[in-house]
Amino acid sequence: MSKVSMASPDLLWQLIKRNNSFLVKQNGNCNRSVQFSSEKNNLYNKNSFKFSGIANKKTVSIQPTGDGLAVTLATTKTKKGNKPAESVNRSVLRRDVRKMAKAVVNQVAVNGYRPDLKAAALARLSAVHKSLRVAKSGIKKTKGSRKLRK
Repeated sequence: MSKVSMASPDLLWQLIKRNNSFLVKQNGNCNRSVQFSSEKNNLYNKNSFKFSGIANKKTVSIQPTGDGLAVTLATTKTKKGNKPAESVNRSVLRRDVRKMAKAVVNQVAVNGYRPDLKAAALARLSAVHKSLRVAKSGIKKTKGSRKLRK
């Protein structure tokens, strides 16, 4: 997916916000339709300008790696917009969650890349890390399974 650098992000959003191939519409509460987006680099999968991976020049993506043990943090390079293969800066995070969270905060908010996406990036990191955790094997103890002593 290449980004058009000739048009402003606001104009791009006005063109794609109602009709694009990534738009997913669902019925919500009180006869309101809820709109989601399945595009790349959208942290909350919401159809909004703030989280759009197509309209914004600076985007953040957090995905699990192929081996399932680490998380990939990807940000876009604004000066390489015409070269899609070179426009993404990827870093693999393999440490514990607290160190990964600190790295995400440093990359997204502290360096001034996209401070408005700090909470969304941390929420996405938490969700991805939770999905990667392996359940402990063995017998699970429940409240009713304890034996009574006499």
